[in-house]
Amino acid sequence: MARQPEFEHPNKAFGWAARDTSGVLSPFNFSRRETGEKDVAFKILYCGICHSDVCMAKNEWGISTYPLVPGHEIVGIVTKVGSKVEKFNVGDKVGVGYIIDSCRSCQNCVDNLENYCPAYTTTVGGMHRDGTITHGGYSDSLVVAENFVVHIPDGLPLEAAAPLLCAGITVYSPLRYFGLDKPGLHVGVVGLGGLGHMAVKFAKAFGANVTVISTSASKEKEAKEHLGADSFLISRDQDKMQSALGTLDGIIDTVSANHPVLPLLGLLKSHGKLVMVGVPDKPLEIPVFPLILGRKLVAGSGIGSIKETQEMLEFAAKHNVKPDIEVVPVDYVNTAIERLLKADVKYRFVLDIGNTLKPSS
Repeated sequence: MARQPEFEHPNKAFGWAARDTSGVLSPFNFSRRETGEKDVAFKILYCGICHSDVCMAKNEWGISTYPLVPGHEIVGIVTKVGSKVEKFNVGDKVGVGYIIDSCRSCQNCVDNLENYCPAYTTTVGGMHRDGTITHGGYSDSLVVAENFVVHIPDGLPLEAAAPLLCAGITVYSPLRYFGLDKPGLHVGVVGLGGLGHMAVKFAKAFGANVTVISTSASKEKEAKEHLGADSFLISRDQDKMQSALGTLDGIIDTVSANHPVLPLLGLLKSHGKLVMVGVPDKPLEIPVFPLILGRKLVAGSGIGSIKETQEMLEFAAKHNVKPDIEVVPVDYVNTAIERLLKADVKYRFVLDIGNTLKPSS
């Protein structure tokens, strides 16, 4: 018989968990493993709320196991390190993102691409090497192998660092990998949510000329005046889209709703790149001729490696790239999720774990 979550491991833990596909979260007692010789244990202070947390809580991807503690944009302070830990000390400011382990032996892992390891372990709803289920950051503590922990640089507020560990790295990685990080390039960003607003900020920090592409005309002022976008295109305005044909070196598409990509291909210059980081639930229709006629590329990108995540955090601290956040108490989490689903947040909720998570009696 399987052990109950609160008795699986020696250290008591407390958080908020979903119990079923309603996705409603409530207080939850469970346990964390002992700190191994290569592990880092830390007290969680902040955790971002990502849309994929909602997908997992509601089992929209069909892979969730209940009870489920969401949260993979996690920051805190180190409380204990194993005897063979080399990179961290008690008191360090640290973060953990979407994955907490990988096979560590495949070519991707060897090449510091553990985010593409076919056997990586997710921070939420994955499986530890001992067969127990992983629980995320809507909780008071975490124990993780040091190779999957990053330092939070000085000058980067912890609450702002949290969403960088998913939303930030998800757009930073393709901008860097696909060469869209050069000053003077023209970069498009489709969608202006949690991912999109970070893509605008990072692209601007790289020195790019940024065009936001949206279905909502009401976002133009926000995109230009607040986020610093240089141009704004309403994707349903055929005249404006026509006038912008062949003007962009690359596009980061952050939209997970189903949408046509043919108009986006038309915006690309020859050798332009359309990179998908959103996840529509239906297959894309991609005509081949627009690709052939301009040697254009449609690609995908998923989060980023631990090495790249550390690089991203250092870049964000140096260039003052921070997400726009709304910090909320833990007991507001269900309301925050309802608002998130209505796009009623600019642009990311962050749970104040350290000050508001109160253990049940």
